[in-house]
Amino acid sequence: MSVNELYSKYTRVWIPDPEDVWRAAEIIKDYKEGEPILHLKLEDESPLEYRIGPKDNPLPFLRNPDILVGENDLTALSYLHEPAVLHNLKVRFLEPNHIYTYCGIVLVAINPYDQLQIYGEEVINAYSGQNMGDMDPHIFAVAEEAYKQMARDERNQSIIVSGESGAGKTVSAKYAMRFFATVGGSANDTNVEEKVLASSPIMEAIGNAKTTRNDNSSRFGKYIQIGFDRRYHIIGANMRTYLLEKSRVVFQAEDERNYHIFYQLCASASFPEFKDLALTSAEDFIFTSQGENIFIEGVNDAEDFKKTKEAFTLLGVKESNQSSIFRIIASILHLGNVEICSERDGDSCHISRNDPHLTHFCRLLGVELEQMEHWLCHRKLVTTSETYVKNMSRKQAANARDALAKHIYAHMFDWIVEHVNKSLHTSSKQHSFIGVLDIYGFETFEINSFEQFCINYANEKLQQQFNQHVFKLEQEEYMKEQIPWTLIDFYDNQPCIDLIEAKLGILDLLDEECKVPKGTDQNWCQKLYDRLSSSVHFQKPRMSNISFIIIHFADKVEYQCDGFLEKNRDTVYEEHINILKASKFQLVADLFQDTNKDGSSSTSSSSKSSRINVRSAKPTPKVPNKEHRKTVGHQFRSSLQLLMETLNATTPHYVRCIKPNDEKEAFSFDSRRAVQQLRACGVLETIRISAAGYPSRWTYPDFFNRYRVLMKKSDMTVGDKKLVCRNLLETLVKDPDKFQFGKTKIFFRAGQVAYLEKLRADKFRSACIKIQKTVRRWLQMVRYKKIRKSAITLQRFGRGYMARRYAERLRLTRAAVICQKQYRMVRERTAYLRVRQAVVTIQAFTRGMFTRRIFQEFLLHHKAMIIQKHVRGWLTRRKFKVARNAAITIQCAYRRMRAKRELKQLKIEARSAQHLKKLNTGMENKIVQLQRKMDDQTKDLKTQNEQLVVAKASLGSEVNKLQKELETMRSRQGDGSQLTSMKDELEKLRAELQEAHAHRKKLEEEHGNEKMRFEQVSCQSLKRRSASQSVGRVQAELDEERQRYQNLLREFSRLEQRYDNLQEAKFQPGHRRNNSNQSSLESDSNYPSISTSEVGDTDDAIQLVEEMGVEKAAMDIGVFMKLQKRVRELEQERKRLQVNLEKMEDQSKRKGIEPKMTSEQENADLAYNSLKRQELESENKKLKNDLNELRKAIADRASKNSSSNELQDGYNLLLGQLKAANEELDVRKEEVLILRSQIVTAETNNLPEWTNSKKPIDKEEALRSYHGLCESKNKASDWGYLNEDGELGLAYQGLKQVARLLEAQLQSQARKHEDELEAFHTQIELLRDDIEKKQEMLNHTMSLSPEAQVEYSIQQEITRLTNDNLDLKELVEKLEKNERKLKKQLRIYMKKVQELEAASQSTTAKPEMTRQVTVQRREKDFEGMLEYYKEDEALLVKTLITDMKPHAVSATVPCLPAYILFMCIRHADYINDDQKVHSLLTSTINAIKKVLKKNNDDFEMTSFWLANTSRLLHCLKQYSGDEAFMTQNTAKQNEHCLKNFDLAEYRQVLSDLSIQIYQQLVKVAEHVMQPMIVSAMLESESIPSLAGVKPMGYRNRSSSMDKDEEGPGSYTLEALIRQLGQFHGVMGEHGLDPEIAGQVIRQLFYSINAVTLNNLLLRKDVCSWSTGMQLRYNISQMEEWLRGKNLHQSGAVINMEPVIQAAQLLQVKKKTSQDAEAICSLCTALTMQQIVKILNLYTPLNEFEERVTVSFIRNIQNRLQERNDVPMLLVDTKHTFPVLFPYTPSALSLETLHIPANLSLHFLTRV
Repeated sequence: MSVNELYSKYTRVWIPDPEDVWRAAEIIKDYKEGEPILHLKLEDESPLEYRIGPKDNPLPFLRNPDILVGENDLTALSYLHEPAVLHNLKVRFLEPNHIYTYCGIVLVAINPYDQLQIYGEEVINAYSGQNMGDMDPHIFAVAEEAYKQMARDERNQSIIVSGESGAGKTVSAKYAMRFFATVGGSANDTNVEEKVLASSPIMEAIGNAKTTRNDNSSRFGKYIQIGFDRRYHIIGANMRTYLLEKSRVVFQAEDERNYHIFYQLCASASFPEFKDLALTSAEDFIFTSQGENIFIEGVNDAEDFKKTKEAFTLLGVKESNQSSIFRIIASILHLGNVEICSERDGDSCHISRNDPHLTHFCRLLGVELEQMEHWLCHRKLVTTSETYVKNMSRKQAANARDALAKHIYAHMFDWIVEHVNKSLHTSSKQHSFIGVLDIYGFETFEINSFEQFCINYANEKLQQQFNQHVFKLEQEEYMKEQIPWTLIDFYDNQPCIDLIEAKLGILDLLDEECKVPKGTDQNWCQKLYDRLSSSVHFQKPRMSNISFIIIHFADKVEYQCDGFLEKNRDTVYEEHINILKASKFQLVADLFQDTNKDGSSSTSSSSKSSRINVRSAKPTPKVPNKEHRKTVGHQFRSSLQLLMETLNATTPHYVRCIKPNDEKEAFSFDSRRAVQQLRACGVLETIRISAAGYPSRWTYPDFFNRYRVLMKKSDMTVGDKKLVCRNLLETLVKDPDKFQFGKTKIFFRAGQVAYLEKLRADKFRSACIKIQKTVRRWLQMVRYKKIRKSAITLQRFGRGYMARRYAERLRLTRAAVICQKQYRMVRERTAYLRVRQAVVTIQAFTRGMFTRRIFQEFLLHHKAMIIQKHVRGWLTRRKFKVARNAAITIQCAYRRMRAKRELKQLKIEARSAQHLKKLNTGMENKIVQLQRKMDDQTKDLKTQNEQLVVAKASLGSEVNKLQKELETMRSRQGDGSQLTSMKDELEKLRAELQEAHAHRKKLEEEHGNEKMRFEQVSCQSLKRRSASQSVGRVQAELDEERQRYQNLLREFSRLEQRYDNLQEAKFQPGHRRNNSNQSSLESDSNYPSISTSEVGDTDDAIQLVEEMGVEKAAMDIGVFMKLQKRVRELEQERKRLQVNLEKMEDQSKRKGIEPKMTSEQENADLAYNSLKRQELESENKKLKNDLNELRKAIADRASKNSSSNELQDGYNLLLGQLKAANEELDVRKEEVLILRSQIVTAETNNLPEWTNSKKPIDKEEALRSYHGLCESKNKASDWGYLNEDGELGLAYQGLKQVARLLEAQLQSQARKHEDELEAFHTQIELLRDDIEKKQEMLNHTMSLSPEAQVEYSIQQEITRLTNDNLDLKELVEKLEKNERKLKKQLRIYMKKVQELEAASQSTTAKPEMTRQVTVQRREKDFEGMLEYYKEDEALLVKTLITDMKPHAVSATVPCLPAYILFMCIRHADYINDDQKVHSLLTSTINAIKKVLKKNNDDFEMTSFWLANTSRLLHCLKQYSGDEAFMTQNTAKQNEHCLKNFDLAEYRQVLSDLSIQIYQQLVKVAEHVMQPMIVSAMLESESIPSLAGVKPMGYRNRSSSMDKDEEGPGSYTLEALIRQLGQFHGVMGEHGLDPEIAGQVIRQLFYSINAVTLNNLLLRKDVCSWSTGMQLRYNISQMEEWLRGKNLHQSGAVINMEPVIQAAQLLQVKKKTSQDAEAICSLCTALTMQQIVKILNLYTPLNEFEERVTVSFIRNIQNRLQERNDVPMLLVDTKHTFPVLFPYTPSALSLETLHIPANLSLHFLTRV
């Protein structure tokens, strides 16, 4: 842009001003280039003609737009120059009271001279982890940037804090170290960070003093290195000091003080431990009273001394060393009060022997009084030949005394620094460090001496390093963005540095003059004039010959040469040092041990003591050492060079402290002093370097969003934003040198952003004008329409009034006409009606007379017709009756004749023999067949009898053989009880076998009788058929015969059962096979049953125990093998049960398809199954009784005999197995009973009624007969014609079915006998094998010795028992697995059966209203306890807690581990084992703590154990027996209460553990959400295109975190809500109480509120109207989520109230007093500091928004003074609400709890 365009009318500029440095003005007339005068108007409206000259008065600086004023980064200003920087700092400091401002890479800190609440721990937490450009400027932001770059780049960092005295350098460095100590706290318990902070009070006490500019001015420079390990935790620190101001020890200017430690010690002189120091008030000592004011306002020296002592103690300085330090300090004060008296000649002096201060000095330091008194007034001169002692004048002695005091203090200072470093040193390896350099800034006073020269020299070096670093950063930025790099000319102060430190420079000449024996300051000054006058940076004053001028980068400084040589030498006499070396106090002697090694002085190193020039007392001086003594200037130059090397090896960060005024007034800004410091500290140089290139830089998206209003609609359609921005800039800015396009940013020259802002403002202004025009037109149109509408309304009302008057007149006229008409009508009608009524009356009387006459005539005719009707009817009925009687008589006669004929024919046919023969042909054949079969059966029985006889003979021979063997064994061995019992058993078997033969004979006789009876029945039936006359009698006999036959069949079945029992009872001992076939009832049954052989086995087992004794029975595994066999058979029956259920399912499915005729057959099947279930129940009861008797018998015998421990153990093991088998049988019985009850319901609904029998009949026979009858009904044509009622045919068919049934029974009996014979043979073979094995064992045993026999038998039994036990265990495990599977399947089948039954009942034709019988499956009456062995406790804890994963029990009952643990505790309480309870609870609590410590960042695991711990706590309360916790329990739950122990103490421990877990859960959740909150709540655009964009500064342009816009660092509100939903879902899945989950959500919402509000209070860029709108929308979305999760009552919304009010505050009007009152009533949840801070930070995003005025903020403050708010700016993010665990009892019954198999808790036993 040209000059004419820039300096046009209304443009605002800056002009120089002698008082305010720069003053604002406005151009009132367009300026044309070349004109000498610029017409301006000042802010007070006064005109000014500003003269323009090409050299003297150039064109004034342009002002920035108002939107840029108050920016937190000076480089964001469009016009970068001194007045813009000064005005921006002034506005920020005075209006919103912001003391920090960025200037590129420099943080400018202005001392507020007031205590601000911006350094708390919550502020540190707010800045921790944030990018430097995201938050408002702060010292914590610089510290965080250094900490982050150290971790990211793995490069050491430095923070350089500089500024003049009183600017706040020490405070800034202290807060930076506090930030590192908080963020990078030590990983162990060494508290290194506390020690680092504790070093500050010590160094302030011994190195800070009050000056005219600062009450706590650091009088030395220090560089503190804070070391970090690889995890970036503080492990140690190190401190280097530079140029301590020793002269302050002996001299202070007016209104200044000595070092603080002197005044602190004097203020504490009254303490008992300091009585021997002989101290009084500081006013009594010369070294502390020269400034005439020993107090500092607001400072308590005694309290500060306590803090100093505490810091010494924390850093590990012993009490003895502390006392020595205080003694040395007190001795220095006493040394200053030593009075030196001059002699008369004036060349000598003396000290009074009674001087108390000298006495105290010598006593405190432990030196000789006489020597010190002598050498303070004398000195030693050494020549080549001899040594002289020379008197000193009073002035020389005073100087020597002061030099000694300074020397002692300097050595003590170095010793303290060294010990501080030792305490901060660590043995761990340092990975990186951050250095904090607190060094003096550029100083210029009226009289500048050697100290100011060294300070300004150091600042020259630092400024050079700063310029090079800024230049390097600019170059890197250009190269990164691929911008053409042009060399920027910046000020290089290397010539000034060479003037000072180069060869033959100022320092070299000073050192050379110090080496001259009689060198003086005047000679040195003349050498400077002669040698350095040619340098441009050196000048000679006009009016002085003992001073010189150096032109520094900041200003010209005139230095006075007086004292330069003496201060550079820093000489102290060796005699004084030798006296101190001989001190009786070790610390004092150690301070000066290394003094003579180098003969030099040093105050710049922490690891070396200060070295000083000392004149040697030896006869022969060492000239080489004297030549190489190091002066103070040389040492300072060396230490400064080392410091620069350290800084160059690190990444520097700069903090420039500014002193706003010299009066130390709070928030008072002196522009002249500020500009002077800005020039001195290099801030303006940074601005100049930035302005020389492209200072303004925008990213393409930000530029597009900001300036898209300048684009055309066609440009907006282009998808590439870079291309759109390029086209726009090329159109708007014609000069291509004014901007450059980088890879990600656009670079602008200075002023271009202001030009673009002007174009944008013009665009908005034109748009506003257009909007105003349109609005005004609309307002006028509205006004015109309103006037027009009013006129029309008036016209309408007028016309309406006229029309109403005319209508009224017409209505009156019409009414008159109507009245006339009506009157005339009434008059005429009245006359007419009168005439008409008369006529009608006459007509009525006439017509009535004629009508009555007609009616009389009609009545006569009607009566005649009635008489005729009755007469004719009577005649007709009499004729009909005669005819009917005749017809009936004829019909009866005819029918009688036909009936007689038919009866006669039937009698003839009945007597016919041929017909009877035809009928009996089939029956005779059947009878013959049956006779043959009976004969065959008889033969078979004879054969079997013969086989039994043979078997009996063989058994007899075997018995005889066994008897002989038994007798032989009895003779060999005394104990033959076992053989005797075997013999008795064989005899019993023989007797029972004979009885069985007898029973068999009886059965054969009964069978023959039955056969004869059957033949008689057949004959009788033939006779009955031949006698047709006695049909009724034959029918009755047939019924009786049928009943008798059924009774015989029942008797036959009973006898057959008895025979089976006898057969099985023959072989009691040993093992045997089960019969291959069962009874007919068992084989036909589809339901599980227990065979009779099992009952026999139980009886045999009991009898065997009684006969053999407990010990032998315990070793006989056969008893338990029988039980094992029963379990196996029961398992088979269960399988059959499953098959039956499947069949029933299929049948129920086919019920809707099959015809209804099959229902009768199904009913019969159900009737038969009912009888089988009754038999099963009886057998199960008998089996249970047998098992109980066996268990009791074994227990009684075992209790009586306890001689053998091994046998007792075997007995216990077998008894346990018996118990397990018994339980298994009970479970099987329960399952069978459940199915029985299920099917009984179906039977009762469908069972047919047998009405043709009055006596009970056999179900099987009735069933088959019924089937036969059903089949024979279809063949009724063969025999139905015999009798009309069909009784004879029914009898015949019944007899046929009986015959078939008998035939089938005989066949089954034959097969059964065959199977029995095979079984007998098998048992005989088994007996033989068993006898042979026993014989072999007997032979082997008899061949051994008696001891070996016993041992061998025991080993055999143990081996056998072990194998059998292992087999039994495997079998039990398999059975348990199968049992679990079958239980699950049974539940499924039961549900299916119930559903099918319900469906079948609903599909029947006539459903009956019956109640569905549902019997739940009940495994056993468990008591809700789990038993475990003590040695399994570790495994239990490991399985349930240590190795437990939440997903392993996700599909089970929530909090399952807690329930299992409590059930184990219940069992320990049940058995009254207090050690077990204590051990289990202690192990549980410790294991939970270990798991949580191991998974301290896992939210899911923490939530899981919080739910389980709280549930365990609730269980301990619910079942404690306390009535307060039992109100909601069921009766069963009350029975499960603890009986023996009160676990109240453990409840308290679990409650505390739950609180710890809750706090850890909240901490983990907050850690996960922490990086999401700010981005989601404040930065993400939930409402698109609402947020505005402002020009950015350097910090925003080059953020330390290189990340993309859509990288992982950006989170949206949806991500935050999704994370909250995940947390809530995990807690709900784990069964955490809803109340506790609500408290967690409440705490998380508090954290969201705190973090959001704190960032809002610390970020100016988000305090805008659009951010308030975004924030309110985001909060409404979170409230909606709370309502969706039913958490709106949890109190979470109340925690968000401060943020809600802050968002509303950003949106309300902020102008008038009414607005202020509304804000005060609105923002009740915000403190006054927060409200004022938000108002100060409020930033308009464009020119049309107005800033909040200072008067409005003052009005708010005055209105809020009445509030008693806590002076708090930021919200405490670490605050935690107290958690409450409400008592929530569980409705779960412990006995129904199912433990999944995947938990591997097989060692737990349910009780």
